[in-house]
Amino acid sequence: MEYSGFWDALVESRGLFVEAAFMTLRLTAVSIFMAVFIGLFFALLKISTFKPLGWLANVYIYIVRGTPLIVQIFVFYYGLTEIWMMSGFWAVSLGLAFHNGAYIAEIFRGSIQSIGKGQTEAGRSLGMSHSLTMSRIILPQALRRALPPLGNQFIIGLKDSSLAAFVGVAEIFAVATTQGANTFDYMTWLLVSAVYYLILVFLLTIVVSLVEKKLAVSD
Repeated sequence: MEYSGFWDALVESRGLFVEAAFMTLRLTAVSIFMAVFIGLFFALLKISTFKPLGWLANVYIYIVRGTPLIVQIFVFYYGLTEIWMMSGFWAVSLGLAFHNGAYIAEIFRGSIQSIGKGQTEAGRSLGMSHSLTMSRIILPQALRRALPPLGNQFIIGLKDSSLAAFVGVAEIFAVATTQGANTFDYMTWLLVSAVYYLILVFLLTIVVSLVEKKLAVSD
């Protein structure tokens, strides 16, 4: 198919890029879903009064912050698949979840520690256990406070999913580079991919804003 410019490429290739956009959303949704649980788990370890658990959380966070995301993805894709066969989609999803989980752990830790100690004391004075106080009183409030930085992390996770192109997953960036190689016009196709990323980030920003408003009303 011949394209005479940016607009022709944007319009004529919409089917190809819409399909790639759904792959990008799937990667983002699956990895962020796992990252939230990983982050919450390590946040609770980090604030634990049992010091070795906090050290374990610090080691995990230090490793993630100290190594490039592309290296982490390659470790999952080339290393883990030698032990357990999995598709590139799942290897990248696990790599992104491992990476984002560390940053989300710090977001949750800060949010939990921002809740006044009086809240914990109130729960315990009502006869609640520590875990019940955490799940019924502290975490619901902490999650509301964590939502704005979580929204930013979700957007970062969406853009980071473009690295899946390096292991052959057909998301937006992979389609753009393939089209660029076929037509020898990388600039046009990279600009087309940028349009789709902007649309997805815009939609995700709206969703996060709506959730924030809904939680604010429920307060």
